[in-house]
Amino acid sequence: MNWDKKTLGEIYEIEGGSVQTGPFGSQLHESDYKEFGVPVIMPKDIKNDKLDLSNISFISDDDAKRLSQHIVKKDDIVCPRRGEIGKRILVDEANIGAFCGTGCIRLRGTGTVLNQLFFFYFLKQPKVVKWIENQAIGATMMNLNTSILKSIPIKYPPLPIQQKIASILSSYDELIENNKQRIKLLEEMAEEIYKEWFVRLRFPGYENTEMVDGLPEGWVRKPIDEFLSFSMSKAKLKKFNNTKTYIATADVTDINITGKGEIIDWENKPSRAQLVPELNSVFFARMSNTYKVLVFSETNKELIDELALTSGFLGLKALNEETLPYLFWLIKSDTFHNYKDVFSNGATQVSLTNEGFHNIKLVEPSLSIIEKFGKTTSAFLDEIITLNKKNQLLQETRDLLLPRLISGKLSVEHLVEKELAMVAEPTVNYRKTKMEE
Repeated sequence: MNWDKKTLGEIYEIEGGSVQTGPFGSQLHESDYKEFGVPVIMPKDIKNDKLDLSNISFISDDDAKRLSQHIVKKDDIVCPRRGEIGKRILVDEANIGAFCGTGCIRLRGTGTVLNQLFFFYFLKQPKVVKWIENQAIGATMMNLNTSILKSIPIKYPPLPIQQKIASILSSYDELIENNKQRIKLLEEMAEEIYKEWFVRLRFPGYENTEMVDGLPEGWVRKPIDEFLSFSMSKAKLKKFNNTKTYIATADVTDINITGKGEIIDWENKPSRAQLVPELNSVFFARMSNTYKVLVFSETNKELIDELALTSGFLGLKALNEETLPYLFWLIKSDTFHNYKDVFSNGATQVSLTNEGFHNIKLVEPSLSIIEKFGKTTSAFLDEIITLNKKNQLLQETRDLLLPRLISGKLSVEHLVEKELAMVAEPTVNYRKTKMEE
């Protein structure tokens, strides 16, 4: 099969596409931003290939109409034009009508030559990101312009094949997103139980529990490192054979290992590779204003021998399997993270030391209630860990497939049905045997 090769500018000239920067600062001033109105896509709002609406800015309908050429349509690709220029989003149904902000560039095709979803995955390739970064201008901050993006060389197959490739890769992303939604729902359910029991104090049997000094009987306020239900993890990295995967805090997002980490051996390990996970342990990032938590249980115990963790984490070991869910949701709670930030310090990097951890005083419920909570919520935690494992495999398989499909090294004709059937339940064997060809 013959694949064509043209620049993005040449393709868009043929099919009537366009590359357009957001409005200049002189067209849209800081005072024009509102609390409500038309959402404005800024570089900060592009996270993990999605539009993050949590801190998005708005402009009025009148300003949006005045600058209507910057309103995005379905299948537009929007990326930053300065700073983190390797990020991008594909505008979906939910974000039609948003506004391409000053710091972004919009790539709009018609799909008659280049399928926009195929092109979106093309841009995700590390070699393409690197190419764009090498073309960027600016000494202190990388900047893009329309000329640079129009000059991107693209090798592409006939449109039906582009559509099949895009369909396979997007199937992975859809499953990943579905799993994320399931995880979110499970977290919300477990967190509601946690708040009901330990914040509102409506735990099983609370009606018949006496209050002593403002606390349920058997509950004690004390330094967190003196809790009976968990202790500081003392497991340190010892000399090992073969290799391990070193996980820095940058490799973790929320409660997931999202980066690939660094393959290390004993001789070349980084100086910060000091910790190893233990069964029934929870590790959290020490840095202030940083939310990153890892949990290790029977469900993902295979990771214990595979990983080395940075000293940027602080590890806690649950007393037993029954107390692990309480430890996890305690460390995951806003209450704990607020205290963590209060007691963090440091000149170059503000973080929580062991001493700072000791200064955090919280209420430890009775062990019987903690274990009862564990029995009530352990299924939630197990399912969350399982879904995260599935997503990790899905992501790895997709990332291995992507360059092979996009480059034509892996033929799509015989792959479609088989891949779409196996994507629902990826396995380690499939990942290793199918993709290492």
